[in-house]
Amino acid sequence: MSRTSHLRAGLLGAALACALPALPATAGVVARIDQSHQRMQVYVDGMPAYEWPVSTARRGFVTPTGAYRVGRMATMWRSRKYHGSPMPHAMFFRGGYAIHGTYATGALGRRASHGCIRLSPGHAATLFSLARNYGGAAVVIRN
Repeated sequence: MSRTSHLRAGLLGAALACALPALPATAGVVARIDQSHQRMQVYVDGMPAYEWPVSTARRGFVTPTGAYRVGRMATMWRSRKYHGSPMPHAMFFRGGYAIHGTYATGALGRRASHGCIRLSPGHAATLFSLARNYGGAAVVIRN
């Protein structure tokens, strides 16, 4: 990497540090969720890598805002709370909330969930793989 590339990466890293409060500097994968626009931006080593539509909580439900570390990860999880609904490539944060794939892809881009962050199955698999390869991920959610 050239000196200019290192400088740009350092400046971007500093900008992300300001934009992503309370996250360790070592977070290799960061998923930033913008609920206003129902979009997720994925950063890998501080550099933008992907941007995808998501579905967050619909009226009457809440997707929590804040900065979190991904805890438990499961290639396939079935919701105990919502009738065994499939949650492919589930990445849990803040207890029972998760980022996971959904087969209701027609709802992506608008609020439709009970609080989890839904992605297309392919995007969920990509994010899951990145988190595995980088030893985890951080999640930042804003309104």
